[in-house]
Amino acid sequence: MPFPFSRPFRNFPPQMVFVNRRIFVLLLALASLRAWGAADSAPVQPPPKLSDETIAQAVKQDDFSVPTPGELLAALNKVAKPNWQAQYRPPIPTAYTSRPQIALNLGGLIADGYIAVEAEDSQQVKNIGKDIMTLAKTLGISESVLRRGKTIEDFAENNEWSTLKEELDATQNEVKLAMDEQHDEELTTLVSLGGWIRGTEAVSGWIANNYTEPAGKLLRQPAIIEQLRAKLAALPAKAHEDSLVKGLEPRLEALQQMVSFAPGTPPTAADVKRINDAAADLIQSITAKK
Repeated sequence: MPFPFSRPFRNFPPQMVFVNRRIFVLLLALASLRAWGAADSAPVQPPPKLSDETIAQAVKQDDFSVPTPGELLAALNKVAKPNWQAQYRPPIPTAYTSRPQIALNLGGLIADGYIAVEAEDSQQVKNIGKDIMTLAKTLGISESVLRRGKTIEDFAENNEWSTLKEELDATQNEVKLAMDEQHDEELTTLVSLGGWIRGTEAVSGWIANNYTEPAGKLLRQPAIIEQLRAKLAALPAKAHEDSLVKGLEPRLEALQQMVSFAPGTPPTAADVKRINDAAADLIQSITAKK
């Protein structure tokens, strides 16, 4: 059973790629770039109406899409009432030197932000927001992205949880756009991958400790991992020289086999534990300082 998201994107199979409000938020982010670049003291003007050309360009930027961490969590929310605070992890380092490792951990931190929002924990949201901006700055991402840190903090302070989810969507999309503009397209793939792995670790961790068959079925994601592996294989040769990137493929292949159980047949509690262990092992390798 695939994640219960909205209609499939373009001609990809439904279980592979999904589109929801991310496209709207991405378009809004594109339209607002000029306003965000203004001085902090200047009032932000409403974004101009988007042209057909701008919309087409935004869609092109999202021609490869996997479920956001927020969607992974929302899928579990539909069949259970998770205690998301139980899925927090200790703070991770923010002084990495490898750009691929920074990108992977940036995606993981964005997933942590969604978890904190689901837990409605304003202090945790603010802490994670600061770490997100630290890593983003290390990658040389534009000031327009970094300014979202203050926005996230303000929304968390006011407990605006629905708006915060949209803000995290926008932050992730802006990060990817900024990387594309810097010709770091390979890092865009790694941000998506890091977010998906961390989201899967959190979801499978809760299911492993609170097993039910409906929840277990949510972990069937072979097509998503297949797409991630294909994008990983297509990275430039220089990226594959990175020891961390090099070690991702065999672990993803093993994880794909674990989540390829038959449609309609839930994994056992032991199967879910193996999936969670594999995702946790990936996260440990991604966060480890070299």
